Amino acid sequence: MPQPEREHYHHGNLREALIDAGLALARSGGDAALTLRTATRDVGVSASAAYRHFADRDALLDAVAERIRDAMAARMRAFEPDTATGRDRLRAVGLGYIAFAREEPGWFETAFATITATPEASAAPAPLIALTAALDALVADGELSPADRPGAEWPCWSAVHGFARLWLRGPLRQLPEAEVQAAAERTVDTAIAGLLAPRA
Repeated sequence: MPQPEREHYHHGNLREALIDAGLALARSGGDAALTLRTATRDVGVSASAAYRHFADRDALLDAVAERIRDAMAARMRAFEPDTATGRDRLRAVGLGYIAFAREEPGWFETAFATITATPEASAAPAPLIALTAALDALVADGELSPADRPGAEWPCWSAVHGFARLWLRGPLRQLPEAEVQAAAERTVDTAIAGLLAPRA
């Protein structure tokens, strides 16, 4: 016998409940595990009820991924020391990014499953905002030339994202914890050193 819809889900409450359900599904199974049918089943409402808040599965995935990216950025910032230089901040966001991927692999897989490039700063994902702030701090500290600042986020992000993927689905997965951590630190430090090296 079908279960009646829960009366207390209305207006924003059902939307938040569906996002919470999506977060739980993504945490355990990545973006492939997130479907509208499963989310509505877990919340206890009919599938048609979800369409009042999300046009389709991708719309729910977008909302879930945005929450995950916010959590990722918070984890990145948590690595910053209380009194941080630009270099400290850049190192912290890099190591925090890798740590998030290792602690929350399902969320990490989901975080950028449906993101599109856009020039509007307001649309930038939270981890990119944290990274660009650290790079701007490097310029403010005089360590990075303003002329070298444009586009510096992409090699930095590529280094830590690539490392995270190699741990999630590659040979780094087989290494002992101490070796993985040492390799993560070396990757971040090498990326920073390369960024700050004099350019020909």
